[in-house]
Amino acid sequence: MTTRYDQGMATRRRVLGDAHVDRAEAGKTAFDAPFQTLITESAWGSVWSRDTISPRERSMLTIALLAGLGNDHELAMHIRATANTGATPQDVLEALLHVAIYAGVPRANHAIRIAKETFAEMEEKR
Repeated sequence: MTTRYDQGMATRRRVLGDAHVDRAEAGKTAFDAPFQTLITESAWGSVWSRDTISPRERSMLTIALLAGLGNDHELAMHIRATANTGATPQDVLEALLHVAIYAGVPRANHAIRIAKETFAEMEEKR
């Protein structure tokens, strides 16, 4: 693998946690291995590994974009990742208020429901 892959994997583990990454890696097949390499190198090794903005800010941007685009499964995953990025529930709400204005109230409403459920699950696991 490449240095970018190694950096991406380290960042991915730091943001999403070892348990999540281990599950994803265990479920990887020959079919989706090239895709997993692509996202590890590009999303995690190129974008998330940049130090120009903080992990908290990057987390808020990601949550807003995922909510605005309706990517619900990825949204819950990134809300769980706030435990590692420093983004607070209030930060998430602020991002989702922007979604309401710029991407639509129904998208924000749905994302807020997902965020509430996800934060409740996270609280139960504490």
